Amino acid sequence: MRVLVIGGGQNAEHEVSLASAAAVADALRVGGYDVSTVTISREGVWEVAGVSEGATAAESLVLAMPLISAVDVIFPAVHGALGEDGALASLCALAGVRVVGSGPRAGAIGMDKWATKLVADAAGLRTARGRLIDAADCGDSEFDGPVVVKPVSAGSSYGVSLVREEAELGAALREAARFDRRILVEEVVHGREIDVAVIKEAGGVRWAAPSLEIHAAGLFDTAMKYDGSARFTVPAQLSGAEAISLTRAALTMFDALGCAGVARMDFFLTAEGPVLNEVNTMPGLTAASQVPRMFAAADVSYVELVSRLVRAAEVPGR
Repeated sequence: MRVLVIGGGQNAEHEVSLASAAAVADALRVGGYDVSTVTISREGVWEVAGVSEGATAAESLVLAMPLISAVDVIFPAVHGALGEDGALASLCALAGVRVVGSGPRAGAIGMDKWATKLVADAAGLRTARGRLIDAADCGDSEFDGPVVVKPVSAGSSYGVSLVREEAELGAALREAARFDRRILVEEVVHGREIDVAVIKEAGGVRWAAPSLEIHAAGLFDTAMKYDGSARFTVPAQLSGAEAISLTRAALTMFDALGCAGVARMDFFLTAEGPVLNEVNTMPGLTAASQVPRMFAAADVSYVELVSRLVRAAEVPGR
């Protein structure tokens, strides 16, 4: 089977996406797939070796189309805006090519933290109370902290701040606005940070891997995610009732969004039960990332995990 792995992208998660794409490509080669790769630059240029030098973003996409039409499956390992948000899935849908992961609708809603909250509420899941602010209104925002300030559509905790004092709010809003004009201000939820990964296999069966607990002495921010200081427990030490409630909540959200492939649901586990934090429809996919760690605890190796994702790939919308 011929697979095109796409990495990079036009957002702050560019380097993370490159790492995911390289790891996925290597694992697929080990699994016996015929793998080709392409990188999208920070400027949106599809870097096709030998043909796209000096091309504009639009010209490079035209030059990349033969690569897309020549493969059986696209693996878009691009996190964040213009990748994970359904943009690449939409391209694959228009081209009629099978794609790994969620389709345009699930990607777009899952990337939008405000829309995700609305879907979660409709599905009966708890989220942190919050309000939406436009970047133009940052100077008029009231402080009712402590609060967490975050861009509505960004990943890897870029632009996220924990605000304890009113004097810190303005800087936090400006930092979030660097990544999105729409800003989410949420109450602080006190609870254990638990991630649950859900996979939809070929044939439609979906199941949740053993959960993962994040141990952080404060905000689990971008630096902690990638400097090696984060500590994880897999599987998380949960009671039977806690494990059931988290799995049920993760599957409910997966289905409510219409996800495919693999998605990671991030929760706070409180005394009153799970509180959904956010959804990642194309989570980090190096062997050391959280999702592969969870599936390893279910005796699914990294090579087998990416192979299962390719086998489950579908043309979006069909």
